[in-house]
Amino acid sequence: MNDSIRFILNGEDISLSNLRPTETLLDFLRLKRRLTGTKEGCAEGDCGACTVLVGRLIDGGLHYESVNACIRFVGSLHATHVVTVEHLAAQNGTLHPVQQAMVDCHGSQCGFCTPGFVMSLYGLWLTTEKPGRAQIEKSLQGNLCRCTGYEPIVKAAEQVSEKRPSALFDPLEKTRADIIARLWAMQSADTITIAEGEDRLIVPGSVAALAQVLADEPKATVVAGSTDVGLWVTKQMRSLNPVVFINHLSDLQKITVEDTGLTIGAGVTYSRAFTAIAEKIPALAGLINRIGGEQVRNMGTIGGNIANGSPIGDSPPPLIALGATVKLRSVAGTRSLPLEDFFIDYGKQDRNPGEFVESVFVPYPAASAHFAVYKITKRRDEDITAVLGAFHLTLDDADKVADIRIAFGGMAGTPKRARTVEAELIGKPWMEATVTAVRAAFDADYKPLTDWRATAEYRQLTAKNLLIRFYLETSGASQELKRFEVLA
Repeated sequence: MNDSIRFILNGEDISLSNLRPTETLLDFLRLKRRLTGTKEGCAEGDCGACTVLVGRLIDGGLHYESVNACIRFVGSLHATHVVTVEHLAAQNGTLHPVQQAMVDCHGSQCGFCTPGFVMSLYGLWLTTEKPGRAQIEKSLQGNLCRCTGYEPIVKAAEQVSEKRPSALFDPLEKTRADIIARLWAMQSADTITIAEGEDRLIVPGSVAALAQVLADEPKATVVAGSTDVGLWVTKQMRSLNPVVFINHLSDLQKITVEDTGLTIGAGVTYSRAFTAIAEKIPALAGLINRIGGEQVRNMGTIGGNIANGSPIGDSPPPLIALGATVKLRSVAGTRSLPLEDFFIDYGKQDRNPGEFVESVFVPYPAASAHFAVYKITKRRDEDITAVLGAFHLTLDDADKVADIRIAFGGMAGTPKRARTVEAELIGKPWMEATVTAVRAAFDADYKPLTDWRATAEYRQLTAKNLLIRFYLETSGASQELKRFEVLA
C-alpha cells in the first residue's frame, strides 16, 4: 500500500498524503499554490478558462492534453505532469511564441479567458506542426470568449505555426527526457489509499486490484474522466466516498483493431479513440467531434459514458445500432452482453455489485450497409444532446430492408431501440412511401419527457423527421431534405 499521490507541477515534484477525494485541480492550483492564471468561469467544463495541460506516459511516450482543471480531481493525477500558463514564458520574461502571437494579433481584450485560450493553443502547437483552420477551430471548441469574436485568436494560432522556434526554447520540449524519467520513477504497482475521517481516496495499482477494491467497496464511486462526476461535486456538492480513480490503468486504455470490429478499453478517451474510429466508422467519428470541447474529449471516456447510464449519453445509441457488446469484470471473472441489454431503466444498469465496465466491442458496419448518427442540440458545438438518433440499415438486392437497427437517446429513461419502427420496415421497399407511413410507429416506441432542452412533442417529431432524413441521404435524394423540414 502507498499513501500519497505524486505528480509534477510545472517543474516541481508534488507529493500529497492529505487530500480530499473530491478536491479539484483548479482549487489546488489557485488556493494552495497561488497559480491564479488558471481561472474559474463555469465550474462545469464548458468555458475553458481553467484549461491546463496534463502530460502522461502512453505506450512509452509522453503525451500532453488540454483538460478542464475545474472538474479534474487531484486524485486522478498520479504520475502525470501538470502544466499551467505560468510555466510557458522564459525566466527572463520572454513570452512563449503562443503568448506572443496572442499579443501580436490582439487576441485578448478583457483577458479573463486568455490563459485558457493560450493553453489550448499551446496544446495544439505541441502536437500539430501546421494546423489548418478546421484543426484550430476544433482545438478551441471548449474555450469561450465574449470579447474578441475569435478571429484574432485563430490568427494567432496561424501565426505561431508559421515560425516555430528551436525546440530548446520550449519549456516542455527541452525538459522532455527529464520529465519522462521522473514520471517513470513515480509509476507503481501498489494501490494508493488516502483516508481521513470519512474521506477515502483509492488509486488501484492494477485492474485486478480494481476488481478487489470494488468487491470490498461495491458502493464506491468509480471515476475515469470525471466529465460528469465532476459536476456532481462542483454543482451538487455531493459526497462520493469512497472514490476510486481508474484513468491511470493502462490495461483499460487499449484499443484493439480486429478484422470484424474495435475493442475499446473502458479507460480510452474520446480523443485517443478518434483515429481508429475515424478510419473504420467515419460517421461515429463525426459524432465524437461534437462531444464537448477538446478538453472534455481528452478527459471523457467511452466506457465511462456507457457505465454512467445517462439517457442522453452520446455514445450508447450509435453503439447499440452497430450491435456493440459490453464486457463486465469482477473478482468472479468476466461476462459479456449486448450493450442494449446493459441499460435496464433510468439510473439502473445490468451490473452486479463489484462489477465494472472493462471494454466494449464495436462491430464495423458492412461495406454495403448504411450507418448514420444525428445529434440534435441548441447550439452545434459543446452542447448537451436533446435528441440523438442512430440508424444502421442493410438492403437486399431488391432494395428492400433486410435489416435495420434504430436507437435513440433523449427519448426514454435509457438509450433505446425503436423496435416497432424496425419491425414495420423489415421486408419493405426502401422508399419514401414506406418511411413516411412508418413514422407513426415511433409513438409506440417512445414517450419522451419535456425538459429545458426540448419538449416531448419536439423530441417525438424530431425522431420521426430523422428517419426521413436518413432515407433521403441513403437514397441519394438529400436535395429533397428541405421539403421535410416541417413535417407534421
